[in-house]
Amino acid sequence: MKIEILHRYFTESTGICTDTRNITKGCLFFCLKGENFNGNTFAQEALDKGAYKVIIDEIQYHKNTGETVLCGNSLKLLQKLAAFHRKQLGLPIIALTGSNGKTTTKELINAVLLQKFKVTATKGNLNNHIGVPLTLLSMTSETEIGIVEMGANHLKEIQQLCNIAFPDHGYITNFGKAHLEGFGSVQGVIQGKTELYKHLKEHDKTVFVNANDATQMLHSKSLQRITFGDEHQNCHIQLKDASNQLLVQYKGLSIQSRLIGLYNFHNIAAAIAIGDHFDVPAEKIKTAIEGYIPTNNRSQLIEKEGHSIILDAYNANPTSMMAALENFKQAEGENKMLFLGDMFELGAEAEAEHQYIATYLEKEPIGETYLIGSNFYKTKTKASHIYKFETFEALQKHLEQDPLKKSFILIKASRGMALERILELME
Repeated sequence: MKIEILHRYFTESTGICTDTRNITKGCLFFCLKGENFNGNTFAQEALDKGAYKVIIDEIQYHKNTGETVLCGNSLKLLQKLAAFHRKQLGLPIIALTGSNGKTTTKELINAVLLQKFKVTATKGNLNNHIGVPLTLLSMTSETEIGIVEMGANHLKEIQQLCNIAFPDHGYITNFGKAHLEGFGSVQGVIQGKTELYKHLKEHDKTVFVNANDATQMLHSKSLQRITFGDEHQNCHIQLKDASNQLLVQYKGLSIQSRLIGLYNFHNIAAAIAIGDHFDVPAEKIKTAIEGYIPTNNRSQLIEKEGHSIILDAYNANPTSMMAALENFKQAEGENKMLFLGDMFELGAEAEAEHQYIATYLEKEPIGETYLIGSNFYKTKTKASHIYKFETFEALQKHLEQDPLKKSFILIKASRGMALERILELME
């Protein structure tokens, strides 16, 4: 099928859908496949629920009535449609990737740019080979700037996403020990993430670079770049971190963020730099940064049943875990407690990285520490302030017998650990 015809179907529809549980009448439904499902088997259900047309890639589900569109691969056609739509719109796209802080930075950039523009940004963490096309297809003729978050756990993934989104601007939050199972090493992470730099260079586009990050500066030196950093850096936009509470100085203004953790300084700085580039007034940048409240288990500060809690349980890798521990160590608070869950997708490095964290906490006691998960359970430590539990259920049983006292608590783990459940144990 010609992409122009499919795009016409798309413009006539009420939008894209890939899940029959979320069908909207008049939508264009794409039958996608996964390890445990075949979207083609839901083609008739999608039509029954009011889909305008259904894109399938298995002929036995095809109808000759014009309701289904048969193609070679539904996912590839979805991606092709998104790329075509993006070019038709012709609006500036900002792409961002990195090991840590992608979603928080994306939300901050979105908040800043919304002060002046109509912005469409990635929702949640829909940042993969399906999420990026869906983000692009959610943009309309009214969208003035698009923000596309790009996630990856293997080489060539960022390259593929760039070939769909064709970004005009890019930002890499950092290079850390994330998805080592797929990338193989930190060097592999750098190689994979800098595929964004390569795409921008090939198309003579612009990159935003954290001048405090020597690795980013090195790998972006041949690109058109806008640099930002603290007042000690020789960069285009200099910001001052005026306190341990993320009070940032910008153009004579003091901007007080509600985010927790000094590691968020650069996330805030990136949003300010991008707002500055797009001529968002300084006062409105201040309004956006100060009004942003983190959600979804990311750097949330919660008060509950007498406890002060830093909930950062959406994701974790060795780099972000150490940043969280260093920040918590410096934070002011009495009776500190730590609940740390396993870090996933580390491959052969899992044992060594979990042991490194356990050893660090043994030598640098921050407070009473609970390590949860099969990887942390295998670590070796004799510290009396460290307790290990192989499962969440084992931790739950322990806390039922020995309830928590009023404490300053850090909760940090990979998403699969779902450690936000600890909050329920405080009721």
